[in-house]
Amino acid sequence: MAPTPLAPLSLYREREELGIWEHRGKVAVAGLGCSPTARRWDEKPETSVGANTIIAVNKALEDAGISPEAIDGLVVVPDCTGEPWAPRPIPEDFARTYEPTDNPNDGISSMSADWLVKNIPELNKVTFAMHAPTCMSKAIVVAAQIVGDGEANTVLVVRALNNLSGRYSQWGFNAMDTAPDRAQWTSPWGWSAAGAAYGYALNKYCKKYGSNHDRMAPFIVNQRRNGLMNPDGFFYQHRPDAITAEDYIAARWLAKPMNLYDADMPIQVSFAYVFTTADRAKDMKQPPVYILNHASNVPKVRSNVQTLDEVEASTDAIARKVFDGSGITASDIDVFNPYDGFTLFTQYYLEGFQWHGVKRGEAHDFWAGDITVEGPHPFSSSGGNTGSGRTRV
Repeated sequence: MAPTPLAPLSLYREREELGIWEHRGKVAVAGLGCSPTARRWDEKPETSVGANTIIAVNKALEDAGISPEAIDGLVVVPDCTGEPWAPRPIPEDFARTYEPTDNPNDGISSMSADWLVKNIPELNKVTFAMHAPTCMSKAIVVAAQIVGDGEANTVLVVRALNNLSGRYSQWGFNAMDTAPDRAQWTSPWGWSAAGAAYGYALNKYCKKYGSNHDRMAPFIVNQRRNGLMNPDGFFYQHRPDAITAEDYIAARWLAKPMNLYDADMPIQVSFAYVFTTADRAKDMKQPPVYILNHASNVPKVRSNVQTLDEVEASTDAIARKVFDGSGITASDIDVFNPYDGFTLFTQYYLEGFQWHGVKRGEAHDFWAGDITVEGPHPFSSSGGNTGSGRTRV
């Protein structure tokens, strides 16, 4: 394969007032696969990022009821979020097990389309490959657009996460004794974008709307409850214990006002989706999930961190783009699953989308009601990141 290109900005719908997405309802998700989860890597080939990814791909294909030969496109998130492996020597048993690429990290702490094709030979009909860096959200956006545009017919979307030592981002300047340059203002205690930015905004939020951090407890408790019903989740598989409001309120601070339960848990896991055309999806194993739109947003930030006004403006903007491009309104959404990798900003999405009529400053009141999956407001049904680990499935 030629070097895999990065997804160009033209594939992301970033501007407002673009109108109905031209491929609305013509692209579908037809399969999902997730590997087993682990808190860290035990350095065995069979539990590596590469092995997990092969498991996730095979499960997604099985879920869709198709063979690898049906795949003609790959969209892969190349970076795995956790720490890099190189320059440490590649474990000999891993090197004997898998076909290498030019990147020594591939299959251990990164993942590429090239590695997948080399190590799943049945993916021999792939004619299109693209990397979508940073996040699964970008990869599914790219996959939806390229299927709609006819660049590929049936696409595997792959995301792998590594957590080699069980810690997160403990390298580079985060491992230094001092915080250099602008990091002295944003990351004085190591990797703490959430503590600097989201914590600042939450303090302003609580002051503006007369709330406090502890009123988030019902939301956090419900996330774990939902996660314990998700078989692909870390807590379902390894720590099947519910938490209480008292557990949340008493948890140790990470970077006040963010405590231990306000951050998702980095884990070792891979997951994959099958995206295809709506016509092809009809003949596959699962009922298709049709995509009505995708939208992206680049927050406007005047300084090192977002202010509360900037956060709220950003989430208002993404809500407008989603509704404008899909042709639906908040009243059409049955289950709302906003991102919760750091819970301190989940309320901004809820209020920005005004799901079930929730307006600015009302999220904490809403969470005090019935947000269970059995109730009238089934919020974040999968448990999200905080209820399931960093899978986002």
